[in-house]
Amino acid sequence: MTISWVCLVIAGCLECGWALGIKYTEGFTRPIPSLLTATAMIASFWLLSLAMKTIPVGTAYTVWTGIGAVGVAMFGMILFDEPRDLARILCLLLIISGVIGLKVFSGGR
Repeated sequence: MTISWVCLVIAGCLECGWALGIKYTEGFTRPIPSLLTATAMIASFWLLSLAMKTIPVGTAYTVWTGIGAVGVAMFGMILFDEPRDLARILCLLLIISGVIGLKVFSGGR
């Protein structure tokens, strides 16, 4: 895995952090959660931009949003008692398989 892919995976994880963090900011009225969320946003976008130097934009953006979508959905199930039904889990597995497919078939980049 190249440094670009490492940056992309970290950027996707930070996307999970800021997406979940928004819930805790209460409309950006709480200073500490708001600062942490904004920091995660900036770092996530910065790492995404670094990854896009060598990873095609379509692949990078799709992987980034895929990591974020799956991560936030999983944390929503754990932290906020969101539904855990089979159909929902199968849909998340489809997203994961698509992200893996993009990495595998990215032409060696």
